[in-house]
Amino acid sequence: MNDYIVSIGLEVHCELKTKTKLLCSCKNDFGGEPNTRICPVCAALPGAMPALSREAVDLAIKAGLALGCEIQKYCKWDRKNFFYPDSPKAWQTTQAELPLVKGGVVEYDLGGEKKTVRINRIHLEEDAGKLIHEGNKTFIDLNRCGVPLIEIVTEPDLHSPEETVAFLEELKREISYSGVSDVKMQEGSLRVDVNLSVAKKGENIGERTETKNLNSFSAVKRSCEYEAKRQIDVLERGGKISRETRRWDDVKGVGSVMRGKEDLDDYRYFTEPDLQPVVLTDEYIENLALSLPESAKKRVRRYIEEFNLPEYDAKVLTADKQISDLYDDAVKCGADPKKASNFVMGSVMRLYKENGGKLCVNASQIARLLQAVNDGKISLSTAKDVVLPAIGSENDNPLEIAEKLGVLQINDQKAAEELVDKILSENKKAAEDYAAGNKKVISFLTGAVMKASKGKFNPELVSKTIIKKLNQKE
Repeated sequence: MNDYIVSIGLEVHCELKTKTKLLCSCKNDFGGEPNTRICPVCAALPGAMPALSREAVDLAIKAGLALGCEIQKYCKWDRKNFFYPDSPKAWQTTQAELPLVKGGVVEYDLGGEKKTVRINRIHLEEDAGKLIHEGNKTFIDLNRCGVPLIEIVTEPDLHSPEETVAFLEELKREISYSGVSDVKMQEGSLRVDVNLSVAKKGENIGERTETKNLNSFSAVKRSCEYEAKRQIDVLERGGKISRETRRWDDVKGVGSVMRGKEDLDDYRYFTEPDLQPVVLTDEYIENLALSLPESAKKRVRRYIEEFNLPEYDAKVLTADKQISDLYDDAVKCGADPKKASNFVMGSVMRLYKENGGKLCVNASQIARLLQAVNDGKISLSTAKDVVLPAIGSENDNPLEIAEKLGVLQINDQKAAEELVDKILSENKKAAEDYAAGNKKVISFLTGAVMKASKGKFNPELVSKTIIKKLNQKE
């Protein structure tokens, strides 16, 4: 395998976060009862005429700007002709000849090494419906039919499964921060087609295959590994790679042939007669650029420069926009930036992943939790391991939860001195060791007091009281 070079290019389909579909006024929402969000346009009834969504065009432009691409001032629409059961028009409205976006370079990081991928084009098109298979029957749901998509097409600049996933993670992050899509792969709003070829070093790029509709990064990685090995095995046996479209079975971990790969001529592209071209001005594009939210890269720099966070912390926090927004808002609510960073990167992110990407706490609750720790009302470990998991709604008060659970710390100096005196009387040897210069006994004695109080005393208060008492004995 070391004698071969793998070349990978991607076609990333990303559903746009619009209020309506691309060519009609039907709602663009995920899920719902089948065929409840359709109209004569997306159901392709005779005589129905499309009306282009300006919002979809604007979001596609924003995606191009976020990825550093060149926005075209003139683009037009084409019909891509094919027949699938979930595409009632028997064609897809797309942009074949003159796309909305061209060029661009995306930089990503792999193991500390900076790498780049060239963007060939980004075009706007409509999604197809969905086939639902139940036993020996297949049903058609057209709710998704006509949902606006951008297709991001890269050059074959990726050369390993690891590079491919690292690039996709960066692409997903930037698209998410631009606000044009929720990029939820589990809901199909981000899907990946992988074009992969292998060739011996020094030879021209080999014949490619296309693996369709990969809906997780792990599936992308595993399918790339499988297909690269398969193609090398074919070539090593003296065979030739057939240009074909393939499917991936993520459960079995194998790929299989769907059909021979189509050529452009097979789709019989021609200009869409029912839609006018899109003509843009410099001013229009500039206004959209000014409306773009803060990018992930800019947010990383801000965290480093404004909050003095290490680069590692900044990148972990910004890997997911929901987490980054939560952290930002917690700091705005008064939380210390570094303490909030540690808290969010640790316990909050762990619960976030366990809850399937659902936030378990809001920014105000994080700020109040950390303030309670700072005030000595609860310990940090209690905040992370006891109070945080007990928060059930945005109206929950962390201190009230701590009180209900009986984990509020005791900060009574007199009570602390009484318990410390008792522990010291039971551990005279430790006091003698301290007098002899062994300062490590402080930890032992603090632990003994905390155990006796069932963890309810403020450990910092206990430690200071022990030192005070021992110093009085010298």
